[in-house]
Amino acid sequence: MILQNVHMLHFLWLIPLMAALYVYAWQKRKFALRLFIDAGLLDKIPISLSHAKRFWKSAAVLLSLGFIIIGMARPAWNPKPETIERKGRDVVFLLDVSKSMLAEDLVPNRLERAKLAISDCLESLQGDRIGLVAFAGTAAVKCPLTLDYGFFRMMLNDISTDSIARGGTLIGDALRKVMTDVFDDQIKEFKDIILITDGEDHDSFPVDAAKDVGEKGVRLIAIGLGDENEGKRIPVTNADGIKTFLKYNGQEVWSRLDADTLRKMVNATPGGKYLNVATGAIDLGNVYSRLIATADKKELESDTIKRFEEKFQIFLAAAFIVLCIELLVNERKKVFKNNE
Repeated sequence: MILQNVHMLHFLWLIPLMAALYVYAWQKRKFALRLFIDAGLLDKIPISLSHAKRFWKSAAVLLSLGFIIIGMARPAWNPKPETIERKGRDVVFLLDVSKSMLAEDLVPNRLERAKLAISDCLESLQGDRIGLVAFAGTAAVKCPLTLDYGFFRMMLNDISTDSIARGGTLIGDALRKVMTDVFDDQIKEFKDIILITDGEDHDSFPVDAAKDVGEKGVRLIAIGLGDENEGKRIPVTNADGIKTFLKYNGQEVWSRLDADTLRKMVNATPGGKYLNVATGAIDLGNVYSRLIATADKKELESDTIKRFEEKFQIFLAAAFIVLCIELLVNERKKVFKNNE
């Protein structure tokens, strides 16, 4: 037998405490009776109270309390082996942290909105392993595949455009980094890459990389951020704290969403999806629920445990029966008069 809530047994100290209160109450009643009735007459007056019945009624209350406390400790026995399986998918968030993600066509900017959307998505996860890769001119694994969502959130909060030292945007290289450094060499099914970017790429052949991803059974979900038509300038702050805009060869850089490249990438992967968020709201929780939570899952691990049958009901029933008996017992006794 095991007790699944063993700290509840500390309440057993209530039993001797209540017993002491019963004894104290008996003494106080006896003392009060002697004050009310002359001591010489007390033994001659027939008393209708049965001390034995009062004792057993008190004992029944204490016994029922003991049964209740034991029931609260959740006793269990009769163990049976049970196999527990955990199923899920491996999901990697591939986040663009290039300077173009500072464009403010989403408030406060593309990168912060993406981070907020990923953080909100964590609330919808159902046992899937998740990883985080940041990329710009190179890619870096910020969080390997894990079930520790708290650690993932901490690493996500530290992400900024300074997370990758090299500038530029190489989406194709980032995809290859995920395939070689995050996903293992086993079968790549039941795996997803959620790419969050504005789609701008500097000759890293992202469509070819997406084809390789698809051939290995990994699904690509691309989320495009930014204004696809006019675009936005990229704000930068100089050493004096003055806000200016990024320039290249003396001209301001305007960043636009390259939706065409992202569409070609997802079309190159079986089951790939492109979500054109542009400057609208990002609901990754809904994306997860529709595309990932309902997809096939693999068995990530299994374990055999002993499942005990809880028997607290027996002790609660015993406490109820004892209390019912206590209520039925009349502590008064019949007093007979002798007729002379």
